[in-house]
Amino acid sequence: MDEREKKLVERVLSGDQGAFAPLVEPYRDRLLGLAYRFTRDPEDAREVAQETLLRSFKYLGTFDVEKSFKSWLFQILVHAARNYGAKRSRESSLARSEPAREAALATASGPEKGHEDVQLRSKLMDCLDVLTPRERDVFLLRDLEDLNVEETAAALRSSSISVRVHLSAARKKIRKRIGEKYPEILEGYRS
Repeated sequence: MDEREKKLVERVLSGDQGAFAPLVEPYRDRLLGLAYRFTRDPEDAREVAQETLLRSFKYLGTFDVEKSFKSWLFQILVHAARNYGAKRSRESSLARSEPAREAALATASGPEKGHEDVQLRSKLMDCLDVLTPRERDVFLLRDLEDLNVEETAAALRSSSISVRVHLSAARKKIRKRIGEKYPEILEGYRS
């Protein structure tokens, strides 16, 4: 954890609620993007991200300042997304519209990303249904959110070895599914 974050945490814990916004602001877009990847619905993603911020404020006193704040936030988000997903039926998430989904992916990717990147991410998201919940969590955090293995393990309360095993399995399954559904994507990488 960097000194800036450490000081902001101390300020919040000492009663300065205004210090919370600058503490979480650098992570807002990534939280929303990851929440979308878990929920696959823009409205649900906003609710999960909001719940993550509420929980992080409520439980900030339990945060170990010697650990990574980002990993701690992502850990809260993973649990919030799981809890939220348990409440929602799978059918409601399948009814979402493709334009809304692409708009959310564009937002999650950032405005600087091109249309092709959004389409590729959309196709990738379509292939996640072959993964177990643990493989999906690992794949989203490691490969789409670019957390390193240790950060992913911390966010999932898992070992680094477990992350590597699940990531390898997830990548194999994703590669196979992409080959079945979107062979043109793999053709570009085989050349």
